[in-house]
Amino acid sequence: MISITLEPIDLCNILAEAKDRSAGGTALFIGSVRDHNERETIYEIYYEAYKEMAEQNLTEIENEVRKKWNIKRFVAVHRTGNLKVGDISIAVAVSAEHRKEAFEACKYGVDVIKHEVPIWKKEISGSGGKWVVGIPLKTD
Repeated sequence: MISITLEPIDLCNILAEAKDRSAGGTALFIGSVRDHNERETIYEIYYEAYKEMAEQNLTEIENEVRKKWNIKRFVAVHRTGNLKVGDISIAVAVSAEHRKEAFEACKYGVDVIKHEVPIWKKEISGSGGKWVVGIPLKTD
């Protein structure tokens, strides 16, 4: 399941989608809005995406993950719109026969999503709003 949505992310649904009878492990990453950045207090974040392209990129990332690891399921959901502190902005779940594959594939998927998918964020703070520039992905 791949999705860009305005709706709150349902973690029970994410885990249900990642479930596979032949999987011995499922790794789940949950990203949420925190109350600060390096400089100031953050009150909310506005996420914007080019939905069609973002969902296509997520599908390509899933295919790449499947080539690198023997996984069973890959689930990635990212929210858009105004999110308050504590709201879940992204959830990625990967199931595999073994935990090592699930952990590695999940971490890789999250890292690539954060750096390559056309989703932008604007941090809202006491000094106003500021679009945040991403950090380039380091490939080893």
